[in-house]
Amino acid sequence: MREVAKMSHTVTVTRTTTTTTTSAIIINTGYLKTWPGILKFFELLLGIVCVGLVAHYLTNNQRHWPTADILFLIVAAIFMSGTFMILLSCLLSIATASLLPRTIYEVIYHFLGCVFILVVGLIYVITLNQKKNDYYYVYEPLFAAAIIAMINAVLYLLSTVFAWRSYKGM
Repeated sequence: MREVAKMSHTVTVTRTTTTTTTSAIIINTGYLKTWPGILKFFELLLGIVCVGLVAHYLTNNQRHWPTADILFLIVAAIFMSGTFMILLSCLLSIATASLLPRTIYEVIYHFLGCVFILVVGLIYVITLNQKKNDYYYVYEPLFAAAIIAMINAVLYLLSTVFAWRSYKGM
């Protein structure tokens, strides 16, 4: 018979919990590589161009602002600001970029953006054509702003389609 020597040993398990905090802002640049991100970026750029053109030429060349100009500026500035806030939120928060498109908010926002911007763009084109021969009215840059706004309406329509697909794909 063979005897086996038994040796005892002690094992110590140590758990260390480390908590780190950072104040670094992480930018979700991957969002700008998606179609919704690209569309929002160009919607913002075109909105800035529209608001900048109309505000510049009317401030420098008009004593008073006609109603169509004010309406155009208000609608363009509202949707430019809204798009900026959505884009900024998606760039600064990965959770927002993944959750917000799944809500009905984006569908409604982009659809209303498409309709409102298209309507004010058409109203602005009609108004500009009626005032084309006024000696104090700057026609070409304001007409360009109206055309850019209608192109922006098409981008908002595409964003509506992407938002609808994302919302229905839940």
